[in-house]
Amino acid sequence: MHKPSGVLMRYSNIKYKLSKNALIMFVGINPHPGSYKRKVPFSNNKMFWYLLSRAHIIEEPTEYLMNDKKLVQMYEGKFVQEYRLNFINLVDRPTSDVSKLRKGEERPGAARVFDSIRIYKPRLVCFIGKITYEKFSGSKHTDYGYKQPIYGISTYVCRFPIRGPAIDRIKELKALIKAARGIDARARV
Repeated sequence: MHKPSGVLMRYSNIKYKLSKNALIMFVGINPHPGSYKRKVPFSNNKMFWYLLSRAHIIEEPTEYLMNDKKLVQMYEGKFVQEYRLNFINLVDRPTSDVSKLRKGEERPGAARVFDSIRIYKPRLVCFIGKITYEKFSGSKHTDYGYKQPIYGISTYVCRFPIRGPAIDRIKELKALIKAARGIDARARV
């Protein structure tokens, strides 16, 4: 089984950011070729980063996040250390659309995500989009919201960053960070 070291041998351009006791571990499906080239998840269409900023999960202004070099600096530095966030994908191979993933291609990644949750123990796990959670869990039709905990860790399925009104996704992310901080405060007592 693959150790959650942060990269796979074949597709290693986007490094996973994993650390013990993160507030939120974000789980994506796979990188877009543009994001893969930039070495930062969701950097092809930066809406994910803008939403994190508007929800005050990260404190970088939109103008800063628009700059690829500054986004890389934030992802390589503050993302884990200061913001206590983690990121991992189910599939490392970049595609322009999830429909281009091969059947079963997510299985090794699902095992890697399970291992990462068990080892790193984030306060909350957030699957980015229904398809990501369905591929991970093997379920066919899921809804947004809280799911069964994984290893006792709260698990949530959020809306995909580029679909739907931004205000709804910002509210959702604000509620997630509030929940994660509440779990963190209780864990530290």
